[in-house]
Formats: sequence, C-alpha cells, structure tokens
Amino acid sequence: MRVLVTGGAGYIGSVVAAELLGAGHQVTVLDDLSTGHADAVPAGAEFVRAGVTEAGPVLASGGFEAVLHFAAKSLVPESVVAPELYWQNNTVGSLALLESMRRHGPRTIVFSSTAATYGEPEAVPIPESAPTRPTNPYGASKLAVDHLLTSYAQAYGFSAVSLRYFNVAGARITAQGSLGERHARETHLIPIALQVAAGRRPELQVNGVRYPTPDGTAVRDYIHVLDLADAHLRALDRAHGEPAGEHLICNLGSGSGSSVREVIASVRRITGRPTPAVDAANRPGDPAVLIASNARAAAELGWRPTRGLDEMVADAWEFFSGQPDG
Repeated sequence: MRVLVTGGAGYIGSVVAAELLGAGHQVTVLDDLSTGHADAVPAGAEFVRAGVTEAGPVLASGGFEAVLHFAAKSLVPESVVAPELYWQNNTVGSLALLESMRRHGPRTIVFSSTAATYGEPEAVPIPESAPTRPTNPYGASKLAVDHLLTSYAQAYGFSAVSLRYFNVAGARITAQGSLGERHARETHLIPIALQVAAGRRPELQVNGVRYPTPDGTAVRDYIHVLDLADAHLRALDRAHGEPAGEHLICNLGSGSGSSVREVIASVRRITGRPTPAVDAANRPGDPAVLIASNARAAAELGWRPTRGLDEMVADAWEFFSGQPDG
C-alpha cells in the first residue's frame, strides 16, 4: 500500500513510518521540519519537505491509498499562551489536508489524536464514551479534528480511525539505526529524568507529592512507541478495509499506570545512576490519575501493549546515550 505520513520526521511519525516500511508499504513522508529532524526520516521513504497545508500537490501525483496524520503542535503550555498557533496548525491544517484528500484521494486516514481531548476525567480507566472536555487549546484543537473526521466520513465516505493516546515513551532500536524522542524543548517526564541521570540537568522536579495515590505523586499511563506503531498499522488495515463512512475512535494505553516516583525508580534501576529529585507543589489543573481503557482497541483492532515501563526506559536510555548531545 502506498501511504502518506504527515509529520513523519517527528518522534512518533518516524517510528511508524519505519514500521510501515518494514511491513512492505511504500511510504512518503511530508514534514516541514519545524520540530522534526531530516535524519529521522527512515531510509527507503520518499521525503517531501512541506507543511500539511501543502499536501495537495503530493496527493495529486496519484497512487496513494491512505494517509497517516501526525503533523501537529503538541506543547500544552504553549497552546495556552499562543492558541492561534494550535488552531492554525492542528485544526486548520488538518482541514486543508482533508480537503486535499477529498479532491485527489485517498479517503482513508489514521489520525494521531490525544487523551487531552478528555480533559479532567470523571473516572478511570477512561473509556471512549467519557465526556470530551479539553482544558487547553491543544486538546481542543485535536478534538475539533476528530469532529471533522466524523463529518467527512458521513458526508464524503471517508474511512477514518482516531487513536487517542496517553504518554508515549521508548525508542526503536535496530542495527540499521535508532529512532527516538528528541525535542528542542523537552517537557516529558522520562526524557527529562534521563537527562538528570546523564548529568545534563541537576535534578528532577516532582510536581505534586500529595495526590490521593499510593505514593502521593501523579499517576500516568505510559505506552511504548513500538506498541503505538503496531496499533497504527492495525488501524490502517482496519480503515482501509472497513466500509466507507465509518470513523472509529480508540484509546491507546496500558490500562494501568505508573507514578512519578515509579518512573524515577525505573530510571535509576536501568541507568544505574543517581537521579536527584526534589518535591514541588502540584501544578494547577493536573489530575491525580490518568489511565486509559484499551478495551475498544483490543476488540476492534486486536491490539494490546506488550512492553512495560522498564523496557520503555531502557530503549529511551539507549537512544539518548547514542546521541551526540546525549
């Protein structure tokens, strides 16, 4: 199958693109490199340096059977202070992509959505039937795309799958090269903890130690990027084979969670290095526990994650240690 991967030079997009190639698909990566890396585009993929609003000429060349859409801005704090960037890039950009697909084909799409569409949950694990009440423009801009996909499926016969995932970690380690997480401005717990272990940060700040959880720190649902990639390939098969007009939404998570202190313990265990941590106040609006129900993904895609926290940390550490600035 010939597929277009938007945002395929980013962390998750590049890993999925590599797995698509390994499964025998023809892959074209579309990325403007605003946050992605040209050297993350997997060998064997065609690369077009362009934004998602410029997908039309690529799709017009013909032969594409599906789109996997990762291109988006994803920093929650930035979305609060500069919401226009998120509505423009995430929502307006996705609308432009769907219009290009409507004009030129294909009409099969797998969308990288997010658990941020739910906001603060009423109960955990969170099912897809939970109310969607995002608390920031990032989550709202992604939820708007989910609504776009539903309407395009109904009106224009698109086949779509939205995958709402929680905290992604780990790396793809192979003899041919490794793909992992590297951001100019790091906000994710595991990479920050690894930077502390490597001596690139003096300490890790634990934001909140009085949550109603077993150790007082926030609990989050972590998923290995390779498990995530597997779900995308399954979703692609499902969307490509399902009747036109359907939009399936699935959560991707472990169904359980790890606390901040458990993540720090894993980093210390895997790296064998001290990882200084200091307690700090809760961040306003941070829920105590965010865990996904993955029952629908199991039923509809035949998917369940297979890799645990230590494997995520070990792969991320191997990738981090191999970087020139690691």
